[in-house]
Amino acid sequence: MDSARKGTTMTAPDTDQPDIFTRFTTRTAKVLGHAWVFVVAVAVLIIWALTGPLLGFSDTWQLVINTSTTIVTFLMVFIIQNTQNRDTAALHVKLDALMLELKISNAKLHEAEEEGEKEIERQRRRIEDAAEKEE
Repeated sequence: MDSARKGTTMTAPDTDQPDIFTRFTTRTAKVLGHAWVFVVAVAVLIIWALTGPLLGFSDTWQLVINTSTTIVTFLMVFIIQNTQNRDTAALHVKLDALMLELKISNAKLHEAEEEGEKEIERQRRRIEDAAEKEE
């Protein structure tokens, strides 16, 4: 019976498929990045504003937009941060691959994302100075 159940286990397969949160945030960021989503958001705000006089600009009327925008903003922070983290990690992998291919072995450059702002700025100036000298 164990051999029959192997295909039905709840463990993740040995593939490198992204987890469900990553797939969700990727799709959500792509959809919400379109201009039509902005148009829909503006339309919702206009409809909300137009209903103000009909509802007497009540506390509930105000609470609807305040609560809605707070919830959307709160959730979008996590979606944006997740997407940004993955984009940055992918960029680092690509840059590391270029450095490997070009045989650049400067450890400070390989681990620059771990440095503080002052060190990163110092490295940037050093690279700019070296590039100017080559011209």
